[in-house]
Amino acid sequence: MEREPRIARSSFRAELDALPWRSDEADAAAWRAGRTGFPVVDAAMRQLVATGWMHNRARMIAASFLTKDLLADWRIGERFFMEHLVDGDPASNNGGWQWAASTGTDPQPYFRVFNPALQGRRHDPDGDYVRRWVPELRAVAADEIHDPSPATRASCGYPPPIVDHAEARLRAIAAYVEASGDRRSRTGVPERPA
Repeated sequence: MEREPRIARSSFRAELDALPWRSDEADAAAWRAGRTGFPVVDAAMRQLVATGWMHNRARMIAASFLTKDLLADWRIGERFFMEHLVDGDPASNNGGWQWAASTGTDPQPYFRVFNPALQGRRHDPDGDYVRRWVPELRAVAADEIHDPSPATRASCGYPPPIVDHAEARLRAIAAYVEASGDRRSRTGVPERPA
C-alpha cells in the first residue's frame, strides 16, 4: 500500500470503483451476525466474532458471499474484519478483500462466485465446523447440514437463505461485466461452480 496509497480506500482496478454495490444494511447485518441462512458462511462469521480468527478458506467463503452474493462493497467486510481479527494486518486484509471482490491486484476472476453449499460440502464434509459454530444445526445430518430444507430450518430456528445463490451469481456477473467493460457473453463465462 506504500507504493499505491489510494488502494487503502479504493479498488486497485480503478474501473471497478464503478461497480453498482448494493446498500442493503439488513443483508450486511445478517452477514455480520452469522444469520444469512448459509451454514458455512454463518459458522465463519460467528467464529470470527467469538474468537477473532477464522481459517483462510472460511475467510474466502465469507468474503465471496458478501461481495458477490450480496454485491456489498468489499470495504464493509474489510472494516468488519479489521475490527475483529486478532491477526488483522491492513495490507493482508485489504489485499484479501480486493482479491475476493475481484477488484485488486491479481484478483480471482469476477465470474468465480463461491457456492456456499458446495464450499461447505467440499471443505466441511461431515459438518463438524458448522455444528460447532451454528449450534441450531447440531442435530442435522451431514447430507443436509450445508443446505437444510425449509422444514429442517423451521424446526431448528435457523433462518432461510437471505438470497438465492443462483440469481445472486448472475446479478454479480452482470454488474462486473458492466463495470469492467468486459463484453463477452454469459455463454463465454465458465459455468462450473466454485
